[in-house]
Amino acid sequence: MPGTEAYRTFRIDRLKAPLLVSWQITRECDLSCLHCCTGSAPGKRLSDELDAVEAQSVAEQLISNEVPYVMLCGGEPVMVPHFPALAQQLGTAGVALKIETNGQRLDEALITRLAELPVRSVQISLDADSQSVYVAQRPGGSLQRAHTACRNVHSAGLPLEVTFAPTRVNIHELQPVIERAAALGAFRFNTGQLMRMGTAARRWQTLQPTAQQYRSFRDTLRRARGRAETMNMELSFTPFSIADALRGSLDEPPATLLVLPNGWVKVSAALPHICADLRRHTLQECWARYRSAWRSPEIRTALQAAIDDESSHADSNAWRMTAVH
Repeated sequence: MPGTEAYRTFRIDRLKAPLLVSWQITRECDLSCLHCCTGSAPGKRLSDELDAVEAQSVAEQLISNEVPYVMLCGGEPVMVPHFPALAQQLGTAGVALKIETNGQRLDEALITRLAELPVRSVQISLDADSQSVYVAQRPGGSLQRAHTACRNVHSAGLPLEVTFAPTRVNIHELQPVIERAAALGAFRFNTGQLMRMGTAARRWQTLQPTAQQYRSFRDTLRRARGRAETMNMELSFTPFSIADALRGSLDEPPATLLVLPNGWVKVSAALPHICADLRRHTLQECWARYRSAWRSPEIRTALQAAIDDESSHADSNAWRMTAVH
């Protein structure tokens, strides 16, 4: 009946803090990827991004509230001058880290520093296995530099993940990229349906794979999963789409805070709704507001709409504060 969501008990209600904070520390990037879900690119740094002191303050709260796992991403996180200090601060305190990067600037000195920290994984995007296709999807990028970063990460003893974002440009190179990832020592290969967000949403008509391409894509993934044990690499492509993930989230919201570069906290990646602001609210207040948001009729309705019509995801970066009670 109407209003029953306000009385539901979710798993997140039993947690004193999020299990994961996915922290986009900048919109600045050195590449202009066609498929970027955040709309990051050279010169796209937000004017109000958290500075080094503010980021340090947020990290202190993550540590004091015993958040066990933090993903540092962007944009390109290693372009942020205070990224090494931020990773050091969190890692030294025992927070497990995931670094999401394109690998273009991940040099040996930085990898050596990261190898001293509790890094759960370094995730590098390999969206092609030929330079011509790679640069077509990731203008300004070098596939050789990405491969070198992967090798150096693995050689340093850091867990390597590889991601592949399928588009009409690169989807035909899935199989060689899977094989390349395994050869580079990746323990996991992540992929799924192209997200209709950010830059990808603006280019959707020319970027979205065809139905036939997706059928072949999924067939290739299923065959590769059958060989995962011999490749010594996990193939991860479930849930396949954002809508699939949101269906499960309606019944059990994720114990994750998605923090934007300016400290705003999103309810969900697929929605534009902001439920808190780390400049104004403590982490505990943000966590309480996030949990309340998932019971809000406004958010429940928006989530269902996002499940029913994936074209609505194109508005996910048109951020707006939502009422939280």
